[in-house]
Amino acid sequence: MDFAGFRAVDGVDLSVARGGSLAVVGGSGCGKSTIARCLVRLIRPTAGSIELDGLDVATLPERALRPHRRKVQMIFQDPYGSLDPHLTAGRIVAEPLALRGVRGRAERERRAAALLDRVGLPAAAAQRRPSEFSGGQRQRIGIARALASDPELLVCDEATSALDVSVQAQVLDLLRELQRDTGLTFVVIAHNLGVVRQITEHIVVLDQGRVVESGRTAEVLAAPSHEVTRRLRAAALDPSTIRGRKPRAALAGAVPAPSGGSPR
Repeated sequence: MDFAGFRAVDGVDLSVARGGSLAVVGGSGCGKSTIARCLVRLIRPTAGSIELDGLDVATLPERALRPHRRKVQMIFQDPYGSLDPHLTAGRIVAEPLALRGVRGRAERERRAAALLDRVGLPAAAAQRRPSEFSGGQRQRIGIARALASDPELLVCDEATSALDVSVQAQVLDLLRELQRDTGLTFVVIAHNLGVVRQITEHIVVLDQGRVVESGRTAEVLAAPSHEVTRRLRAAALDPSTIRGRKPRAALAGAVPAPSGGSPR
């Protein structure tokens, strides 16, 4: 990717097998979020290719992107900013179902409720707006929305970095469970190696838009060869060591709170 003479990503070659999981990690400004946005074609790369099942989606015109966007979904870093504040959680999750051609409002509502239950939210959540949820619960809504498109690839762009560490652990547990049960392919964008250790098999470490280290996640983290990886490992915080209340229990008895004051 080249922005007005600045090359954000240079010579990066990534691959992940169907049903596998790949971490793309590095410090701020290394190019990892640019890669994520290219994968879902929020931005179009100025060079190179992005192949999904043999199709180069980097060159697809906008009108041909809808099937690709159903197959590749993103979970965003900011769980509140990525949700429409005017819609209920049920409506947010039901919209992709309508785009998939699911007919009938009642059927869409039924499927949306099932997806919210799948990510650990109670039935009452469908009638509430994003401001009535905690950060972790909002991220669960974002995951349910992504699942509504029936994707093959899920791109998690710093999906837990805006959450408290104890809530991160709960969301990571959910992502692990979803991959085990559905066979989803994951690309996880992160800077915290404690996160990627939990949910990825392979890792690529970036620095200034270039790959500096790659391999199996466990092996790279056990014996990093590059200084960037060593610094990231030293700064890692493992969410699995800290636990908090489960979102379902926290929400079930909650009184709707104003924005910023909802339970975690």
